[in-house]
Amino acid sequence: MSAANTQSDHDPLAKLKWTEKFGYASGDMASCLYFGIFMNFMAIFYTDVFGLSPTVLAAMLIFTRTWDWINDPIMGAIADRTTSKMGKFRPWILWMILPYMVLGILTFTTFDLGPTMKIVYAFVTYTFLMMAYTAINVPYGAMMGVMTARSDQRTVLAAYRFIGANAGIFTVTLLLPMLVKSIGQGNLQLGYSGGVAVIALLAGGFFLITFKTCKERIQPPERERIKFRAEIKDLLRNKPWLIIIAISILTVVAQAIRATPTLHFFKYVVGHEDWGTKLLLYNSVAAIVAVMLSKYIVAFFGCKKRAYIVLNLLFAGLLVWFYFIPLDNFRLMIVNQLMIALVAAPMMPLFWSMIADTADYGAATFGNRSTGVIFSAGTASQKIGWTVGPALAMLLLGAAGFVANEQQSTGTMTTLHLMMSIIPAGFAILTAVATWFYPIDHKKEKELEAAMAKMAKDAADEG
Repeated sequence: MSAANTQSDHDPLAKLKWTEKFGYASGDMASCLYFGIFMNFMAIFYTDVFGLSPTVLAAMLIFTRTWDWINDPIMGAIADRTTSKMGKFRPWILWMILPYMVLGILTFTTFDLGPTMKIVYAFVTYTFLMMAYTAINVPYGAMMGVMTARSDQRTVLAAYRFIGANAGIFTVTLLLPMLVKSIGQGNLQLGYSGGVAVIALLAGGFFLITFKTCKERIQPPERERIKFRAEIKDLLRNKPWLIIIAISILTVVAQAIRATPTLHFFKYVVGHEDWGTKLLLYNSVAAIVAVMLSKYIVAFFGCKKRAYIVLNLLFAGLLVWFYFIPLDNFRLMIVNQLMIALVAAPMMPLFWSMIADTADYGAATFGNRSTGVIFSAGTASQKIGWTVGPALAMLLLGAAGFVANEQQSTGTMTTLHLMMSIIPAGFAILTAVATWFYPIDHKKEKELEAAMAKMAKDAADEG
């Protein structure tokens, strides 16, 4: 290896290699091969294939995902305290690949069980799957904070990450229905089990690529290793972090309330379930394009904060428009969804770039860089959103009288229509309002970048 490459491997201000960008994107593709199932297929699998009622499913989501987001900061603290030749965060990706794959297959396998044992099996398998997801995804997310100290490179890295994320969602949205059909041959239970097994193998392979290609450049000095209680105390004093967590929860709730019943809406209200899958595929393609434009969107608006506000207001307007589109006009629905993807998809890379900035703020303000805890809390905030959003959607569906595989009442169909439009629009507006109070603007980003470069130099000098 040349001297220039060796320096690049340790310089926190070095420009990231394309192999690292691809490798980091592979990690979120691996995550979103599962997340795409959770987002697009889990609700209809549990209600129409596995056999849970919407109310039981809502209770399971609340129980499992509440423990899941509580577990995130714990996992972040464990990762922060991990010491190995492979780094702090990279080894967890390697260690958790196999459990991640096996638990995914078990969760979407249906056995011949009685009603009570079926609920127990669903609770147990989904809970352990989400724990494995946390143990691999939290360290993966935290790696962004230690791969580079440059704010612009983090925005680029976040964009690559969500290209991988949306590629994962697109892949699973395209492949899983085909696999269910070809493997199951009319048996949906067999089809889902076999289909998810194929997806699990793909996910494991992509996580291995991430482990092989990504590097940790920022190493906190020994004096920064503080007790977990002290880390939490510093977090609660980190105003930008507190606000970005609230923004994250509202963002995900808005998107999750709509995503969860999408296939139900097209199956029971529109009368064409296949339209729902096609809409999700179009959304994934448009989202990949939109994520690639994230850097330019930030540049156009001048800062991440302003971009996030405008994107949410546009998102709300497009959702309201969806409500008035005739149910038989699929082409107009596609146009609407493409526009929604163009404004909604950049929000996630912007959020992760902003959460990295709050980690820098904490390091510069309090002298402690708790990267794993901060990023795990960011992941936890999104999981809170994915607890509240889908659970609320299922509770609304249950309250409206939903019965699987039956003709739905007018009230149920109206509820599904509102969950696809007006209700998430309200949360998008709340997100824009919350973002207004986020204090890190473009000027502050540059100040933090300079502070991180100085801290890295001081740490190198001490070493």
